[in-house]
Amino acid sequence: MRALISVSDKSGVVEFASALSELGAEILSTGGTAKTLREAGLDVIDVSSVTEFPEIMDGRVKTLHPRIHGGLLGRGEHDAEVMAEHGITQIDVLAVNLYPFEQTVARDDCTLDMAIENIDIGGPGMIRAASKNHAHVAVVVDPTDYDSIITLLKDNNEIPLATRRALAKKAFGHTACYDAAIWNYFQSQDGADEFPQRLPVGLTLQNTLRYGENPHQSAALYTSAGHS
Repeated sequence: MRALISVSDKSGVVEFASALSELGAEILSTGGTAKTLREAGLDVIDVSSVTEFPEIMDGRVKTLHPRIHGGLLGRGEHDAEVMAEHGITQIDVLAVNLYPFEQTVARDDCTLDMAIENIDIGGPGMIRAASKNHAHVAVVVDPTDYDSIITLLKDNNEIPLATRRALAKKAFGHTACYDAAIWNYFQSQDGADEFPQRLPVGLTLQNTLRYGENPHQSAALYTSAGHS
């Protein structure tokens, strides 16, 4: 088993990587995540040693490489020959969460340059690749899912397809809300169009309600970023 871990929110990541390692997983990582895991005593393979290409442009380019995306998109036996030909190894677990864009633009001192530097490129690319290929890859974007993933691996020696599909659905929601937040930021900077051609919306669940407009209906309260 091979796992690629590259996270902005490092909550629980050491424990997660340690548990994966104990289960025999090879851990790939980048930048600050790799440093955190090494400081905790874990063996980590730098992504740059897999791609045979260094991180460049202040870390803007590090995972955008066929040996990473091929590993996330590989379909087992179907792609085994071409993967072997190009030195690509399957990645079975991807743990990624994204640069804190919403937290950054919420700061009073946030500049346009600061906002732009917190637009993640490699992370969403990997998340979408792994989500598309959830038949072969488990993608984890939420640290609260770490424990359940480890439990499944310990109990079943695999992550069931139904779980991988649920994780992929959560991951697509994660990237959709991320892009909506970026759109909303630029919209606020440039002056909102009265009726934009498309209106992306990313909302966060705040509470489930007792009932909807009528007692037999279910209901929930969602809020947009910066509102409660």
